[in-house]
Amino acid sequence: MDIQTVKEKDALVVNVKGRIDAVTAPEFEKRLADLIAAGEKVFLLNFSGLDYISSAGLRVILLTVKGLQAAQGKVVLSALTPYVREIFDVSNFSSIIPITDSVDAGLQQF
Repeated sequence: MDIQTVKEKDALVVNVKGRIDAVTAPEFEKRLADLIAAGEKVFLLNFSGLDYISSAGLRVILLTVKGLQAAQGKVVLSALTPYVREIFDVSNFSSIIPITDSVDAGLQQF
C-alpha cells in the first residue's frame, strides 16, 4: 500500500494505492490518526488506485469518519474502482459516507 497526501482547497487529499487488508490496515489507521493529530479535519480519500479493501480497512474508515464527525470534520471518498465500489455498496457504507466519481467532484463537497 502506498499513501500520498496533498492539500487541495480546504481538504487533504489522501491518495491510496494497492490494498488495504488485515496486514496494511494498521498502517493506514496510524497514518490517518497522525494526520488528524496534526490538525487535519477534512479528508478526501482518493481510491482510484485501490485494488482491494477488506473488513479491516472498512473498520478504519468507519472509525475515522466517526472520529471526524465528533470534531466537526468530514470524509469524502472518490474515484472508487468498480470492485471497491461494490464492497462499499454491499457493506452499506455508501449510504453513510459520501462517494463521488472523481477527485474534482469530491472537492466540491467541501
